[in-house]
Amino acid sequence: MSRRFYKLVPLGLLMLMLSACSPAELRPIDPNNGIWDRYFVYPLSSFMDWLAEIMWDEYGLSILVVTIIIRFLILPLTLKQHRSSKQMQAIQPELLKIKEKYKDNVQKQQEETMKLFQKNNVNPLAGCFPLLVQMPILIALYNAIMRNSDIATHSFLWMELGQPDPFYILPVLAALTTYLQQKVMAVQMNPQMRVLMVIFPILIFVMAMNFPAALPLYWVYSNVFTIIQSYIIYRPSKK
Repeated sequence: MSRRFYKLVPLGLLMLMLSACSPAELRPIDPNNGIWDRYFVYPLSSFMDWLAEIMWDEYGLSILVVTIIIRFLILPLTLKQHRSSKQMQAIQPELLKIKEKYKDNVQKQQEETMKLFQKNNVNPLAGCFPLLVQMPILIALYNAIMRNSDIATHSFLWMELGQPDPFYILPVLAALTTYLQQKVMAVQMNPQMRVLMVIFPILIFVMAMNFPAALPLYWVYSNVFTIIQSYIIYRPSKK
């Protein structure tokens, strides 16, 4: 299975976790309600409130700024993941030779694979760690947006941020940018990847139809940032 498939597994898990949380089940943010709210959700929510105050009371712009800041903060993790991916890609031909040579001896195959990793100073799990670190940050941002009562009462452009987009423009943009994001990241796709590139945008579209517009708006912002970032990072490898 392609290494890019594993990159998308945490994204799929994140989407499933978010889809399991209906807006009705989200309680108000309370800084006295445990470590999660006090140190993660409440600071993010308060920061968005402060940004909205200085940006003409526009929470749509506030969400944009917070998204950009967070994405830049986790950029070192993204670059680390990219370097790990490049290392794995470099030794891929040797891995294939080992699998072919020891296809009838699984134990020997594993031993030679570990020797190859040690020889090239490659950690096969290094690419997963940055993704696991990012997930709590993204989930905290999701909570800060969805549980902020002030965001729910404001509008942005044609949208009421506390209600689903009645014109389905935002769900379409969220699904389209999700597809483009995967397209930019997946230079070479196998059949499994092609299936995922269809499933994830559809999942995002269905969720965006039902969630308050503030959340799909964040997805669009985040996807556009990722598209630009991935184009810059992966462009040299394409050449």
